Amino acid sequence: MIKYDQPESPMLLKIGFNKLIEQYEDMLTSDDAFVVDKAKRILDVQKPYPELRDGFTDFALLNTYKKQINFLLQDAFSPVLTQNEIKSASVPFQDIIFNKSERFKKIIDLAGEDFELKIMNLPEDDTYIMACAVILKFCYGFNVSFKRPFYYEIPDANGVSRFYKIMYNADFCEITPTEKAPKITQEDYDELLDNFENIELWKSKFPPNSYVFKGFVISNMFDVTDDQSISNIKSNLIEKGKHREKDYGEDFQKIFNSLFGVNNLKVGFSTYNAEKDTFEQVYGAGITSFLLHGLENASCRDTLCNWSYNKLMKENKYFSISNVEKTLAFVGDQAPHLKILFDQNIKSVIFAPVANDEGLMGVLEIVSDKPQVLNSINANKLVDVMPFIVSAVERSRKEEENLIEAVIQQECTSIHPSVYWRFEKEARKFIKSEYSGEPATFSKIAFEDVYPLYGQIDIKGSSEARNLATRKDLTLQLNAVKSILEKASEIEALPIYEQFIFQVDAYLDGLNKHFQVDSEQQISEFFKQDIESVLRHLYIKEELKLAIDKYFESIDAKINLVYKYRKDYDDTIALINKEMAALLDKKQVKAQAMYPHYFERFKTDGVEHNMYVGESITQEDSFNPIYLYNLRLWQLQVMCEMENAYYQMQSNFPVTLDVASMVLVFNQPLSISFRMDEKQFDVDGTYNARYEIVKKRVDKAYIKGTKKRVTEKGKITIVYSQKQDEREYLRYIKFLQSKKYVGTDVEIVELEDLQAVTGLKAIRVSVLYHKNEADKAFYTYSDLMKEIKS
Repeated sequence: MIKYDQPESPMLLKIGFNKLIEQYEDMLTSDDAFVVDKAKRILDVQKPYPELRDGFTDFALLNTYKKQINFLLQDAFSPVLTQNEIKSASVPFQDIIFNKSERFKKIIDLAGEDFELKIMNLPEDDTYIMACAVILKFCYGFNVSFKRPFYYEIPDANGVSRFYKIMYNADFCEITPTEKAPKITQEDYDELLDNFENIELWKSKFPPNSYVFKGFVISNMFDVTDDQSISNIKSNLIEKGKHREKDYGEDFQKIFNSLFGVNNLKVGFSTYNAEKDTFEQVYGAGITSFLLHGLENASCRDTLCNWSYNKLMKENKYFSISNVEKTLAFVGDQAPHLKILFDQNIKSVIFAPVANDEGLMGVLEIVSDKPQVLNSINANKLVDVMPFIVSAVERSRKEEENLIEAVIQQECTSIHPSVYWRFEKEARKFIKSEYSGEPATFSKIAFEDVYPLYGQIDIKGSSEARNLATRKDLTLQLNAVKSILEKASEIEALPIYEQFIFQVDAYLDGLNKHFQVDSEQQISEFFKQDIESVLRHLYIKEELKLAIDKYFESIDAKINLVYKYRKDYDDTIALINKEMAALLDKKQVKAQAMYPHYFERFKTDGVEHNMYVGESITQEDSFNPIYLYNLRLWQLQVMCEMENAYYQMQSNFPVTLDVASMVLVFNQPLSISFRMDEKQFDVDGTYNARYEIVKKRVDKAYIKGTKKRVTEKGKITIVYSQKQDEREYLRYIKFLQSKKYVGTDVEIVELEDLQAVTGLKAIRVSVLYHKNEADKAFYTYSDLMKEIKS
């Protein structure tokens, strides 16, 4: 009998079903006739095969007795649950599995033929000692806590790794010592507890193959991929940061009691928020602020007197008060910080600013409940240690910034700088909740009463251009196939070649007369199902080899079709989007400097952008409608500049396409909120949703009474609904006319009603172009095209 090459282990592994069979033998005494009958049937199946009970080391017998083993395990592996449970029978600490549930089989099959199932976090060096720990418990009753979760990492059908936690049921295992097994005593156990890494000691107590393992374990697996994905960054980073903060506070306490030679000192710390000029509480165990006295934050001006404020905040110098009670009696209400300290029974104190080259970061507070323990003389001891304190605070602040960034990136993805402060605020609350042990949830991010601006520079006729490119590619490929088939008919006059030529001609005629949505799919299937096999058959003919090689060289490997004209089209779209987006981003830098506002852009068949401006976004009492008007004018001007830039670089693109620009005016403020599921801002409320509807549909709208689209190449279109918007934008157009951005052919049109939206109008005006940046002349679109072609 060929035995499995088992790894070195204190246990000789035998697969057997004795413990399970014993349970069925016990069931023979049941009062339930159904149970007795079932037990008899199972025992009858096993009886002719005693090795199933005695156990075997030749694991190839798992296949020999596969049918009998499945029958034996039918209660443990219910057919009713096999499609749902991830389950198998196996040998402990080995990757030998059998009797897999159907769901587990599917998971393994999807992993691919080359996949090798292996426990991902089972160190080979520890396997021997782990087996010894199991023996200690089974045979001697010593409960060695060596449990740890094990996982399989298995790729899914898309090659994405998924993680499955393994839970073992060891009810059907037996471990018995052989004559080679030394008896383990309490002294042996005590010695082993202190020598985990001494493998030779373990082997002397548990020689290889000195015990026999007989049985099997049932492995239940659970998909924990989502849990790991959700908690990975949040748990690891935040927990790690909390640990560092705790050590940071304990180190402060230890350093200063030793430094000052007393053991009744307490150390506090308050961070400084330069933007708000406030002291703020530090998060973390063991760290408090005596200046804040339980408050989350407080104004520096309200907390300190004028002298102490200048000393700490302006001069960045430390000072001491050796007798708080006496000083307070002398200065009274002029020193609010002294009253705060007195209420906490603090009798002497040193305040030390923690500052670097960039400014104040916080204030170190060393306090004592005894007067004169801290004074201006021993305060000089801080000179030698302050550089280290500054470094520690810098590191702590950097870690907190990293935590905030990690939470924001995890919960919200990349955030525009104009609204970053709001996400930072919620991230701080999130981390605070983590520190305090409360449930940590990221609250809804919303901005009310903001004015929207929307614009787009859209590629005109993109669908038609794409279809044309597709038709040209398919025509090229069909003609190439037809040429080969015609030559094949001359060599070998088979009717099937004529039938294929007839089919090719039908497809060519269809492409010329009525190209439809499914035409590409039908022709693609024709190439794949019929033509490829024919061409491979014809490749044996020497006269056709060159033409067939040339045909297959023209085929794109990714789409399995000719990809010439479509590639030119796709490359053009990508270049347009890249250049237009880069120009818009560059212009946005100046717009943000004028007044902060939210901005986002999207690449589609062209470039779209959203902007929101309002008081709730800027975080300060500074918003005035003038900033909205300025941004609207800026938007119009930039759209004209983008049109100019596009036509100046149009000749560099593989395909000549036209663009049309549009802005949408919405004169009522609305509310927006961040959608955590989609990682983007969206409007709130039913009324505000009308704005989104118009945005999505208006560029396809028709001028009322015509079949003419409202957007047109060579013109900029301004869509609006209120008369006051019309007056406002006509003023902007007049100004832009004076700057030679737009022409004089202003027209106002009504739009056909959109679904659930009526009363829309549009101003349309021609954009004036330059042939290049150095050109001083102005051209309308038609003039520009004539100049370019001349």
